[in-house]
Amino acid sequence: MRAVEEMPVLLNRELSVLKFNERVLSMAERADVPALERLRYLCIVGSNLDEFFEIRMASLKEQQRQTPELRGVDGMTPDEAFDRVQRAAHALVDRQNRLLTGEVMPRLMEHGVGLIYSTGWNDLQREWAHGIFRRDVIPLLTPIGLDPAHPFPRVYNKSLNFIIALSGEDAFGREGHIAIVQAPRALPRMIKVPAEIAGIPDGFMLLTTLINAFVGELFPGMNVQGCYQWRVTRNSDLFVDEEEITNLRQALQGELSQRNFGASVRLEIAHAMPPDLELFLQREFSLGAADTYRVNGPVNLTRLMQLCNRVNRPDLEYPPFRPRMPAPFDGGLERPDELFAAIAARDHLLHHPYQSFQPVLMFLRSAALDPQVVAIKQTIYRTGEDSELMGLLLSAARAGKEVTVVVELMARFDEQTNINWAARLEEVGAHVSYGVVGHKTHAKMALVLRREDGRIRRYGHLGTGNYHPRTARLYTDFGLLTANQQMCEDMDQVFSLLTGLGARRELKLLLQSPFTLHETVLNLIRSETEFARAGKRARIRAKMNSLLEPEVIRALYEASQAGVRIDLIVRGACALQAGVPGLSDHIRVRSIIGRFLEHSRVFYFYQDGAEPLYLSSADWMDRNFLRRVELAFPVLDKTLRRRVIDEAFTFAWRDNQLAWAAQPDGRYLRVRNRRAAFSLHQHLMARLG
Repeated sequence: MRAVEEMPVLLNRELSVLKFNERVLSMAERADVPALERLRYLCIVGSNLDEFFEIRMASLKEQQRQTPELRGVDGMTPDEAFDRVQRAAHALVDRQNRLLTGEVMPRLMEHGVGLIYSTGWNDLQREWAHGIFRRDVIPLLTPIGLDPAHPFPRVYNKSLNFIIALSGEDAFGREGHIAIVQAPRALPRMIKVPAEIAGIPDGFMLLTTLINAFVGELFPGMNVQGCYQWRVTRNSDLFVDEEEITNLRQALQGELSQRNFGASVRLEIAHAMPPDLELFLQREFSLGAADTYRVNGPVNLTRLMQLCNRVNRPDLEYPPFRPRMPAPFDGGLERPDELFAAIAARDHLLHHPYQSFQPVLMFLRSAALDPQVVAIKQTIYRTGEDSELMGLLLSAARAGKEVTVVVELMARFDEQTNINWAARLEEVGAHVSYGVVGHKTHAKMALVLRREDGRIRRYGHLGTGNYHPRTARLYTDFGLLTANQQMCEDMDQVFSLLTGLGARRELKLLLQSPFTLHETVLNLIRSETEFARAGKRARIRAKMNSLLEPEVIRALYEASQAGVRIDLIVRGACALQAGVPGLSDHIRVRSIIGRFLEHSRVFYFYQDGAEPLYLSSADWMDRNFLRRVELAFPVLDKTLRRRVIDEAFTFAWRDNQLAWAAQPDGRYLRVRNRRAAFSLHQHLMARLG
């Protein structure tokens, strides 16, 4: 048996993230997935890769610059990791491009949905396109001929740009060589073509197609040798000096204005761009060949999501699904006091998106309307720009209730939205806090304080996902509505810690990062290990988005060596090596990729029959355990606990349609067996929806 101290290095995080995106891309390769949904998966991968380069690759480049000799937990130096990750990213992008142009778009065109390119225009289409270009496009374009008086323009992160090779002499006698055209953000990237002109019911033209076709009109008298689209991706991580700032909101707003001009990390260019122009752009942005990606299609593939959203073709999408409104919220609770009485009677488990998010909104709506409710406390990480939930909090504050909202300003790429909500809440008299600098508030909780029979009674909602009604239709998450007084008092203690000052509170039921969650998880794993060594039954089940924290992984290896049966469902990045002889023989890792995004976090330990089960906002990552405010909350009701075990684990391990099994080397193989076809998502849609 291999000692844990001699274990091999952990799997590389960035490579594991790319493996996850390969699994997502595989959904676009499946012929049984509707055509528009296949395009949607391609766009999701494009969006994921954008963030991957903006954050993960940017971090790797910083490591190359600052600590080039330091080996990570994966055993690689930054240069070694960068080389492997770039090669994997290039292979993924090439596969993505081939799938887009060779299969997905041709299949859509067969159904009358597609892009109309200039190479296939007839006279009517050319005339229509030229009219659009002259009327709507050319007035907003500013061509920049590069010379000593016109230096290379400042380029916005992920903006659409064109480089034009020119020859000839202009009106001032200057020789033309290279010009840059930046596509204004006010211009639509995709334009609907009338069916009678397109020749198909749903035809579109890309802005890039129009500019490429008529770019010569921007340079009268000059010869256009070529016009090629490109964009640059920049480091988008924000840096706020925790020791220097006095006002987090002001400091963050200053950083946001510079986010789009960070260091360059990726260059995407048109497939046909000549090598000399490619080299010119590489020099301009201090990037090399490894950082450059040739694209056969739009350089911002994510923009094609507009096509998915603008085409009304239910026959090319997943069949519509309506989440069920579970009892007792399905029509029998007409007054706020009835809703609170129902929650006081027993805990209620919600499993989104199979069950509606409306009970959560009903809970907050009742709190806003009920004259007996005196206070509402809420954490906000992501909620969206148009949020009914935030409207309810605003209404409650206007009604004179004590509304306290902990807004996480550092929620990546939602910073400005959260700043805007914070300002609106303050305008109506809500108490707004930004949590603890240096520790993102990622916990999901809402607490209502209600006056009943001369005393204050607390009601709470805890969840594994954000208070975001749109993602509640797409992400799988658990939520719990409870009036358990110990749990609700714990929530109140956490709110006091976030908004005020004071010593660490001892909580009765909740586990909290950065204080008790990491320690408790490790202790539960180690005690399970001791049960196995004593010859007792021992089992761990866990479900999460990412598994990266080294100390937890080492504890799981040790538990496996002791004989603990460990079943892990990890959607995304996983640094643990599963099934390695002598190290992790008893560990199985699965990833579920399908119609919905697996997002819930669930932790189960057998513990000699006690079977504690927690739902949590936290993945098993360094940041979630040590640098964030997270919560894990127990499911105490035995019936609800059985539901969670079945819906999170039992059915997932029966899946042979959406499941992937992790291999010791980090590869994933699709799960195939001879049993009848079983899809986790389809089963839960039928069971709960």
